[in-house]
Amino acid sequence: MPKIFEYFGFIFYFYSNEHEPIHVHVQHGGKESIFELIMMDGKLTELRIREKHGVYPLSLKDQRTASEFIEKYHKNIIDKWVKFFVMKKAVRSTNITKKI
Repeated sequence: MPKIFEYFGFIFYFYSNEHEPIHVHVQHGGKESIFELIMMDGKLTELRIREKHGVYPLSLKDQRTASEFIEKYHKNIIDKWVKFFVMKKAVRSTNITKKI
């Protein structure tokens, strides 16, 4: 379960056996939601937020924070997805300490 980013208490990660569409799990304060990155012609066109079964979802405020982060760092997320799932290489977690 590679962790890809930490951001002020938010943890962004993939599961080891993921599937498309490209998506990232986000945990904060014991809650979790899944964010699907919908791409069109190489551009992020939509973020779809869904709940993980059996887990309380992120609050609306935390969903907004996570969405803003993902929109800013979506290219890095996609690069890490390709590196891990396509190229079968390890990815490192990045700790972001600057507010977006």
